[in-house]
Amino acid sequence: MKLANPAPLGLSGFALTTWMLSMVNAGWFPATGVPLVLASAFAFGGTAQFFAGLMEMSKGNTFGFVAFCSYGAFWWTFALFVEFFAKGVPGTYVGWWLIMWGVFTFYMWIGSLALNRAVMLIFLALWITFALLGFGELFGAAALHVLGGYTGLVTAILAFYLAAAEVINETHGKTVLPIGARQ
Repeated sequence: MKLANPAPLGLSGFALTTWMLSMVNAGWFPATGVPLVLASAFAFGGTAQFFAGLMEMSKGNTFGFVAFCSYGAFWWTFALFVEFFAKGVPGTYVGWWLIMWGVFTFYMWIGSLALNRAVMLIFLALWITFALLGFGELFGAAALHVLGGYTGLVTAILAFYLAAAEVINETHGKTVLPIGARQ
């Protein structure tokens, strides 16, 4: 029995939610749009990614399991924090939280070097995004926060591309969208 590839589901949840938040972070939309980000974070960014991670576990894919479950939990945490717990938490503490996600993403990026180039680029862009957002919060530097928003948009585009490539390539039975497969 062939199992479905869960990666496009997880990547799509990640990409869509990252895109929505990054538009706010980049200054394209005001913070009044965040409730839609939170809904996406609970339903698609969090839940779909977490389930994709569990499906990766059953396929024996440790990298996919850790990545999708962790970033699914990130989106749940983000949504819960913003909705219920953010009042009174200093920005510097939020900055450290984002930097720690950057540390996690950095070692996941190192792991991704053994995978296709598309995955490697997603983790590189995400690592930079977390660093910019984290240091922006830590130092109160709005310009870093906006730059982090733009880097998040690049991250989302890369994730959308890989999700589309995995669905389209599998459906067509050939490479239609290249992903820079490792040799």
